[in-house]
Amino acid sequence: MTTISANLQAVLARIFAAARKYGRNPDDISLLAVSKTWPASVVREAAVAGQQAFGENYVQEGAAKIAELGSLGLVWHFIGPLQSNKAKQVATAFDWVHSVDRLKIAERLSEQRPDSLAPLQVCLQVNVSGEKSKSGTLMDDLSSLAHRVALLPRLKLRGLMAIPAPVEDFAQQRKSFRRLREAFERLKESGLLLDTLSMGMSHDLEAAVAEGASIVRVGTAIFGARSKS
Repeated sequence: MTTISANLQAVLARIFAAARKYGRNPDDISLLAVSKTWPASVVREAAVAGQQAFGENYVQEGAAKIAELGSLGLVWHFIGPLQSNKAKQVATAFDWVHSVDRLKIAERLSEQRPDSLAPLQVCLQVNVSGEKSKSGTLMDDLSSLAHRVALLPRLKLRGLMAIPAPVEDFAQQRKSFRRLREAFERLKESGLLLDTLSMGMSHDLEAAVAEGASIVRVGTAIFGARSKS
């Protein structure tokens, strides 16, 4: 096997083991390969190894890869910060957006999504720590935002996403993900039809699986460490 193929199998094995350990069905957890900064050739190698869903943080870089690899039938998720002036490019190129954190962005995506495409699948990014320096809507604003986004045409609200501050302690990792899961459950109880918790990365995917993740976003463990330059 190539290194990427072997890495994919190792990550899938980690997901499977965590699911079994915490009473989850492994089939309920999807792997999103975070391919930001990696060239299209590397994405193609991962696709040949069986990976179908890829996450990009930068609009122009992601759109270029989507255009180059269009014949492969991949599913593309935008997971980075999104400014309103980039909404049209994301709305026309990507299948998912995980980083909707305010109504203005959701409205722009809704307005710019072509009628010829399926509705754009979206998650709301939540600031689970409450720090002003962190991206994401605050917990106090989440319910109002979710119910308003759910009404927008050309979008389908699927769930929530978070990027907690990295910590080594497993219990602390679980605590952050538990906040997101509890918010997710409250929204479902309020009548929203949600099915997606996007949480967990290379260093903490086991804690995320333990707390109910349905998508884990993994880059380094698949592709290796990115260049600092």
